[in-house]
Parts: sequence; structure tokens; C-alpha cells
Amino acid sequence: MNETHGVTAPHPGLRERKKQRTREALLHAALELFVSQGYERTTVDEIADGVDVSQRTFFRYFAGKEDAAFAVQDMVEAHFVTAVGERPAHEAPLEAMRRALLDSWDTIGEAIEATVPVELYMRTYQLIESTPALLAAHLRRCIVLEERLARVIADREGLDVDADPRPRVAVAAFSGVMRVTGRLWGAGGDTSICSIRTLMESYLAHVGPALAGTWRD
Repeated sequence: MNETHGVTAPHPGLRERKKQRTREALLHAALELFVSQGYERTTVDEIADGVDVSQRTFFRYFAGKEDAAFAVQDMVEAHFVTAVGERPAHEAPLEAMRRALLDSWDTIGEAIEATVPVELYMRTYQLIESTPALLAAHLRRCIVLEERLARVIADREGLDVDADPRPRVAVAAFSGVMRVTGRLWGAGGDTSICSIRTLMESYLAHVGPALAGTWRD
């Protein structure tokens, strides 16, 4: 029996589930406040108050507001990087990234919904695109993501990423398309996962033709 001085201690699994529920409640409260009143105007105290916990509790789960703002995005990106690494070896790098991205959108909705409502995540994505401080953080994070992805591509191809420029070049081109489509989608009126997937699929189809040959008939 797991006891301390006659008092039964919580089961480790129960403790972990309680911590996970607290984290998700804080994340949900943070994103709701960010999209309803603005990222800059939201304080950590307001987020903690929304869940009836202390500021100290908030900082047990998040380094700060920025960490909370990007928590779901980090999960989505990790899902994508893993998917790229699992693509069939015969696929060319750009095709592997394209297929991983499009296939990920078919399942990522469930992963997001397990944490926060998908609609709230999509509104947060738009907020990031329209908030200078968050957009700057997003671009910094993109640099880190691109390096991770370049190393995954290099491993798939059996290349030394520091000796062969192709993995970083391919990832830079791919990431550029992602930023363009994210910005255009964020400025639009349809915030569904289906709409951003369709837009990305359309723009990715133009990568090859845009990089090869002339554009004139």
C-alpha cells in the first residue's frame, strides 16, 4: 500500500491526470483571454484567476504567456516533424514533407481537440499572425523548427546536414510556403482546418513549377 504515516498517498496515475487537467485548464483559459481581449492586455494573474489557482501554479506549467500561446502550435509542429521522419524512404524530400503535412491535417484535429477546442486553436493561430510580439516569436520559433526538420531530412537521405546544403534549402523553401499560406489564411474569413489544409495543398502544388524553368508561356 502506498501510505505515509497512515495516510494513503494519491496514486501516481491520478496525480499525473490531475496535473494534466490543470495544465489544460490553464491553457484553455489563457487562449480564451488572448483571443477575446488581446495577448498584450492579458496578465498571468488573470489566467490563473480563471482557473482559481495561484500565479505560482501557472509557472509550474508554462514559462510565461508566450509559452502558453504557442503550446498547441508546438504540439502540432512536433506531430508534423514525427510524420516527416516516418514517410516512406523512396519519397523525395519535398514530397515527404508535403505528404506528411497534408496527412497530418487529417489526424491533428483529434490531437488538438484533446487539449483545447479546434476552433479556439484556429483563432489563436490568427491572433499570432496579427500580433507583432507573437509574430516575432513565431518567426524565431520557425528558425528552430527548420533546423530540426533539416536534420530529419538529412537523416532520411543519409546526408551530413552541415556538409550538404540541400536539406536546409529544401526546408527553407517548404517553410516559406507555410508562412505565406498561414498569413493568407489568417487574413481570411474561414478559420476551419479544412480551409487551411486546402490552401496549403494548393500552394504546395506550385513549389516545383515556381522553382524550375521560366514562368512565361
